[in-house]
Amino acid sequence: MAKIDKKALWLTLLLVSGFAQAEQEVDPDGFKQPLKNLTFNPGLDQREFERSTFGALNVYDPLESWNRRVYHFNYRFDEWVFLPVVDGYRYVTPTLVQKGVSNFFSNLGDVPNLLNSLLQLKGKRALDTTGRLLINTTLGVAGLWDPATRMGLMKQDEDFGQTLGHYGVGDGPYLMLPLLGPSNLRDTGGLVVDFSAENQVNLLNVAEASRNHPEITLLEVVDQRSTVNFRYGQLNSPFEYEKIRFFYTESRKLRIAD
Repeated sequence: MAKIDKKALWLTLLLVSGFAQAEQEVDPDGFKQPLKNLTFNPGLDQREFERSTFGALNVYDPLESWNRRVYHFNYRFDEWVFLPVVDGYRYVTPTLVQKGVSNFFSNLGDVPNLLNSLLQLKGKRALDTTGRLLINTTLGVAGLWDPATRMGLMKQDEDFGQTLGHYGVGDGPYLMLPLLGPSNLRDTGGLVVDFSAENQVNLLNVAEASRNHPEITLLEVVDQRSTVNFRYGQLNSPFEYEKIRFFYTESRKLRIAD
């Protein structure tokens, strides 16, 4: 007969008694039987579920094979390059300086916001954005601070993709852009127009200075990634590509309708 290990026997007894005590302390409130008190809507059936699922997947994506490759590239670039750079930037840069950098580039971004508000005939938003630009560029010391928000002039995000959608231009095929992430044909064209507008206005001479000092553009890119909380893989789903595609498409519809 094999010799009994007393330590193993005592450990087994302790674990069994612990599980028994935990089982007694669990309040029978549905956690043991989560489906017991669950009520189903009789108006929903399998066909309704299938229709809802199809609606979520029904995004025009004729370039899906290519988009998935770009998505995988973005995933790995984010993991191996972008996020380590962002973490290093956050580590060496004081929080106050990070906030100032974000405010500065956000102030520059109000230039296309203003132009697109005007193009969409959104008078109040155009006035609010004009006030933000004037206040933050002067009182905010070139936009390093954001006193306009404290005064109640909230930032309004408007881009040329929204302007085109406002006037009925369709999304076009879904696109996954390298580094930039989800988009579509209409919004990609809008990015080009917004970038050109910001360069033409050349607020505070930043656009011209960036041509001679690419580190300014690099700082803006790192700052933008630093302020976005999304991380590839955080949805913990094998259907993350489909989810992101659906969320982007629906969010753009809401922003255009706003």
